[in-house]
Amino acid sequence: LITAGPTHEPIDPVRYIANRSSGKQGFAIAAAAAEAGAEVLLIAGPVDLPTPPGVIRVDVETALEMAAEVEQGLPVDAAIMVAAVADWRAADPPPQKIKKDGSGAVPPLALAENPNLLASVAKGPHPPTLLIGFAAETNDVVAHAESKLARKGCDWIVANDVAADPMGGESNRVHIISKDGVDGWGRLPKQAVARKLMEKIADELDARSPAE
Repeated sequence: LITAGPTHEPIDPVRYIANRSSGKQGFAIAAAAAEAGAEVLLIAGPVDLPTPPGVIRVDVETALEMAAEVEQGLPVDAAIMVAAVADWRAADPPPQKIKKDGSGAVPPLALAENPNLLASVAKGPHPPTLLIGFAAETNDVVAHAESKLARKGCDWIVANDVAADPMGGESNRVHIISKDGVDGWGRLPKQAVARKLMEKIADELDARSPAE
């Protein structure tokens, strides 16, 4: 199971809260997993990308929709949570467009926290054999990822330095954070990151499989 892209959280019928995630890395990982022979369920936020061959794709818009599809997609051997899910959503979006009233006053926007998909999967009734989260960071990349690993209860965090290459680019500089330490890969095209990650995942699943 792979999540990819952003989520769009409606403020009103024409505006939303979002982020700069392009979905490219998640889609590249889905393609690499299918090429490696895996059965792949890709849960994608709003992106304009073609579905990789051999991949089952489900499109969603909001964090709540993505959470529901993730829950429905479990159990799986591996879950790779690449999507940049919005941390907050508008608490009570109106059914009509919010209009300016000419006074210059800014309308209040009450926010509600979205569910944490990674932690929910880790603590849920069907945790994957291998659970991998992603962290897009602009500073102290490894330290923030190590903290996230401890909080979320997953097996690995793939930390992506988005200060050096903003989201939406064609390459990534990642570090794989696990209880065994930090594995830095340097800058690679996103397709190369995907293939290398799938090789590491396959080796890990093999190591965790009971001996026959």
